[in-house]
Amino acid sequence: MPSVRIPTPLRKLTSDKDEVNISAANIGQLIDEMESQYPGIKSRLCDESGNVRRFINLYVNNEDIRFLNGKETALNEGDVVSIIPAIAGGCQ
Repeated sequence: MPSVRIPTPLRKLTSDKDEVNISAANIGQLIDEMESQYPGIKSRLCDESGNVRRFINLYVNNEDIRFLNGKETALNEGDVVSIIPAIAGGCQ
């Protein structure tokens, strides 16, 4: 079962858990299963069309899903999925 690392801004949706285990065959199923267990998380990860939001980066074992198969990226036992919200900033 893949484990999902939850960033601090989303932990209020997972009862402050920093990592959860989700059974899913691919990223799309993982997002849907997370929504069933942690209502409200999908809208934070996906836009109205169901696509992963531009400012959310999802990695499977340190590989960006955008360079794999997107939401169709397969998941295997022991995989680690990291949710990384983009951080914007600048210098003065």
